[in-house]
Amino acid sequence: MGPAIAAVAAAAQAFEGQALGALFAPMFATVTSPGGAFGGGAGEAAWRPLLTDAIAKAAAAHGGLGLAAPVMQQLLRAQEAAR
Repeated sequence: MGPAIAAVAAAAQAFEGQALGALFAPMFATVTSPGGAFGGGAGEAAWRPLLTDAIAKAAAAHGGLGLAAPVMQQLLRAQEAAR
């Protein structure tokens, strides 16, 4: 895989990570953990979006929903059409 194709693959995976983050955000917004390991409260609420983003990126890196492959194909088609 050449560097240009690797960059397109990385962009497709990043897109899938963002899509998963958008799907995960409402799910994590309903989680309350006042007695949990992190104690809940404003501090935990401030860090929750970062945790959600990290989980989404990890899920995308391990296959996710399978969005990255079709997105990559479309990006490559768009590049070819632009030439």
